[in-house]
Amino acid sequence: MWAGEGDADAVIAKKGLKQITDSGAIEKAVDEAIANNPKQLEQYRAGKEALFGFFVGAVMKATQGKANPAQVNDLLKKKLSG
Repeated sequence: MWAGEGDADAVIAKKGLKQITDSGAIEKAVDEAIANNPKQLEQYRAGKEALFGFFVGAVMKATQGKANPAQVNDLLKKKLSG
């Protein structure tokens, strides 16, 4: 903004910094993280709950850190318990 790139919304849009809040896109990333890590899923369901953070990290990596963290946590809790 100091460089005259526009207001905050314009800078966010131009630089691709907008947070992903589309639950469909986040759910797809969650499903992929679970599907791509069957061994960790098995360990998580066997009681190794520290792996929850691993799955959060996988989703955030897949979305380049743009996914809404609260939505990621909610979806992961639902999907990992199933």
